[in-house]
Amino acid sequence: MYVLIVDGAVAQYPYTIGNLRRDNPQTSFPKRPSEELLQSWGMERVTKVVQPTYDYTKNINESTPAIQGGQWAQVWLVTDASAEEITQRTNQTSDFNRNVRDRLIGETDWWASSDLTMTAEQTAYRQALRDITSHANWPHLDEADWPTKP
Repeated sequence: MYVLIVDGAVAQYPYTIGNLRRDNPQTSFPKRPSEELLQSWGMERVTKVVQPTYDYTKNINESTPAIQGGQWAQVWLVTDASAEEITQRTNQTSDFNRNVRDRLIGETDWWASSDLTMTAEQTAYRQALRDITSHANWPHLDEADWPTKP
């Protein structure tokens, strides 16, 4: 991943070797140009930076790279999501988790066959799945929030 620097400022990001070839059609570049050659054409390697963690109330976007510790590095911007975005994400998560819940109940429907008697643990598990929508974290559940299948 590269950035194109012109007159000391970011001109284009991301910038690839393919971009360099297209922007300079009358120039022949080696198949694997060296870092020194790329730098002579204004290309600087951009160090990847781990994306910060965030939740459904935030938006994250990659910004223009900046020099950090003498090297160009990715920059991530975390901003507050709008009320509409939060509502949409909450609704999507709710729909997804309802589908997971329905699938988990469906996988245990055979427990309730007329020729079987469910154990107390099986009954409690199925009830906990039905009640998951009243969980304090609903719909933003962690793995630990789901009941454990007996």
